[in-house]
Amino acid sequence: MPDDFVVHIALLKNSEGLPIPHYQTEHAAGVDLYAAVAGEMVIGAGMWKLVPTGIAMAIPEGYEGQVRPRSGLALKHGIGMLNAPGTIDADYRGEIGVILFNFGEKSFTIRRGDRVAQIVFAKTEKAKLVRVDALSETTRGVGGFGHTGAR
Repeated sequence: MPDDFVVHIALLKNSEGLPIPHYQTEHAAGVDLYAAVAGEMVIGAGMWKLVPTGIAMAIPEGYEGQVRPRSGLALKHGIGMLNAPGTIDADYRGEIGVILFNFGEKSFTIRRGDRVAQIVFAKTEKAKLVRVDALSETTRGVGGFGHTGAR
């Protein structure tokens, strides 16, 4: 990304006391999103909840924010996202929320300030969609899911 790539972040009322998203390490691809819950939120096994983050962003035109699950939550607790990655469009100005799903066998508690997801910024391209009567042929053709074998 260019050095002048800037994302404006608005802190909402429910963000009081939470860190501003930032890169945790020098080469991190994404910034962490924090749970802006009041106290705690419990997600039962096999259930999902919308977790508020307490922030809104103005992502520049031509970019998107990709909200992605955190690998540590997935490995240690079976927590993921239903719509991973979730897309934050450049024209969206509301609070960023994370739809967490509990794939585990027991309830999981989210506490205020927990890191619940990460957001990676990516350049987007607008495609010109052209309707045609037939598509060009390829070796693969219409081979879909599992077309190359069982493994």
